[in-house]
Amino acid sequence: MRAPDQIRMGMAALEANSGLDRTASDLTALGRRVGAGGRGAILRGEFLGHALHPLLTDFPLGCWLASGLLDLSFDGRFKPASQRLVGLGCLTVVPTAMSGVADYAVIDDQRSKRVGVVHATGNGAVALAYVLSWVSRRRGHHGLGVALGITGGLGAWVTGYFGGHLSLARDEGSGERGLDLPGPDT
Repeated sequence: MRAPDQIRMGMAALEANSGLDRTASDLTALGRRVGAGGRGAILRGEFLGHALHPLLTDFPLGCWLASGLLDLSFDGRFKPASQRLVGLGCLTVVPTAMSGVADYAVIDDQRSKRVGVVHATGNGAVALAYVLSWVSRRRGHHGLGVALGITGGLGAWVTGYFGGHLSLARDEGSGERGLDLPGPDT
């Protein structure tokens, strides 16, 4: 199955956008610092045999999705639980982002680096929307918190597409990670 022409053309334009290269270079340098030594091996998921980042995304996204579902119930009894879930998602974004940045440092393909810049920047905006959602909820502005959460959730769909493109179309993060399983014929 192929993506619609508009999406394919948009991704091709993004991958060709050399204006992202300076930011890509800066993000690579950060990723090398974050991903140095034993900590980097853990953040890249070498102990698992594949990338850790996609697994960790389930924590913030799961918390935020659950919060959104509670919000959609329009039952005031769920406001405290929804607020806690937003906050927990914000906390789990830190190791999730660190693992993504550590993976980013080992990307060689410039097209992938450019997509990764947009993925990371977009996810930063998503995290900010949820932090602001949590703050708003804590200050008693539940409606604003819900609106910010919806904004963050919509942004996460877009940035998730970029992350999926990196993994599935560009095969980033799927290389050898130290897990050597025998094949069916061995």
